[in-house]
Amino acid sequence: MENLLYVLWRGVAIGILVSAPMGPVGMLCIQRTLEKGRKAGLYTGIGAALSDLLYCLLTGFGLSFIQEFLEKNQNVIQLVGSAVLIAFGIYLFKSNPSKRLTKPKAGAASMKRNILTGFLFTVSNPLILFLIIGLFARFNFLLPEMRFYHYVPGYLCIFGGALGWWWLVTWFVNKVRAHFNIRSMWLINRIIGVIILIFAAVGIVNSVIAFVK
Repeated sequence: MENLLYVLWRGVAIGILVSAPMGPVGMLCIQRTLEKGRKAGLYTGIGAALSDLLYCLLTGFGLSFIQEFLEKNQNVIQLVGSAVLIAFGIYLFKSNPSKRLTKPKAGAASMKRNILTGFLFTVSNPLILFLIIGLFARFNFLLPEMRFYHYVPGYLCIFGGALGWWWLVTWFVNKVRAHFNIRSMWLINRIIGVIILIFAAVGIVNSVIAFVK
């Protein structure tokens, strides 16, 4: 039960933090919510969440071969992962997501098409792997003592966390559609960037303390 609880909340946190940066798929999700309704935006988010889950599975599968290395170098990996998060957080803080905004094609909302485009928008950016590796290391998601059956609900929680984020985004955009300004995503990106920087800073402090001990 303790191992199960360990991966559950970490899975939800990883899922949210992987999905939260407002890149092209985030802008597409928001635009479809504004133009075609909340379902179109949410289906786009589902596609993005599936892509995030795929990358998380690939990361976990690859890292499972080096569990012994992870066990011996856990503090170093957490330090490196925190450094990656710092770089990503700074990038988010400075970036302007509206520059890469792509308008969706006109036409009736299609569940399959929206899910597929959301998936392709996200899967076409393999750099997300670096963020996932950083988050896995920061949260110590992969531990040698864990078994396969512990990670099944963990990965489901990653998908659930990602899906919950898109549910919240589409709900919020739908509620404020009359007053929504796409430029406000700058502020959201900066807030998310700061949150990631805080996580990274805590990870670095913990790693330094472990080295000192």
